[in-house]
Amino acid sequence: MTARTDDYDAIVRVMRLYIDAFNENDVSKLNEAFDDDAWIFYIDADGSLHKHRISEDFERWAAPPSWGVVGRFISVTQVGDAAAVQLSFDSEDSSGWIDFHNLLRINGVWKITHKTATHSSR
Repeated sequence: MTARTDDYDAIVRVMRLYIDAFNENDVSKLNEAFDDDAWIFYIDADGSLHKHRISEDFERWAAPPSWGVVGRFISVTQVGDAAAVQLSFDSEDSSGWIDFHNLLRINGVWKITHKTATHSSR
């Protein structure tokens, strides 16, 4: 049996900010969810590697129209002040991603510090 972590709700809340930002065109939710120095590494549908500070994507991700994103939690793991979330991330335009997010509890607040992803077609 898998036990629910003490901070499960707080961790999921941060991930919901990330998902909701795409659907509500709200860059402030991305700013709240991610640490200022968070990075993203991902492989796109063509197999190309991209890596940069994730904040470089915020304006594009929050730009209208809504992405119609559906996020499905695959796993949430927490050990002390560190957590990892695996997320299936699908949008209305049929593009899908498998995301791995690392989080830290910094001064009592959960923040995403790193995202690794691959396009679901890979």
